[in-house]
Amino acid sequence: MKVKRIVANVGTGDPARAQVFYQDVLGLELLMDQGWIRTYGSEQSMRLQLSFASEGGAGTAAPALSIEVDDVDEACARMGAAGFMAEYGPVDEPWGVRRFYVRDPFGQLVNILAHQSAAPGGAEKR
Repeated sequence: MKVKRIVANVGTGDPARAQVFYQDVLGLELLMDQGWIRTYGSEQSMRLQLSFASEGGAGTAAPALSIEVDDVDEACARMGAAGFMAEYGPVDEPWGVRRFYVRDPFGQLVNILAHQSAAPGGAEKR
């Protein structure tokens, strides 16, 4: 048996509120809309990851979601323009990511990040 997909589910009384944050700002596609559930995603192939954390690193709270983007600063500017203010960052972390934290419309803490090309000492950052 192999796991084919993991889906993060966020409980809410109003799934339509996800549109501005996840579709309009982050650019995810609306893949399914049953009214009671809306699923957003991308056709881009992604590696499967599931993290368990006691904190978010750098003494921050553990985020509910981590979303990797190609341009953290653009993502942060778009979030701000849509009324979602960063709670942490943007900051370059010593483990090789540039990131910021923002709350989605449901109060979930979201880590928006991009990996930087090389860590100190030449090691690739992951």
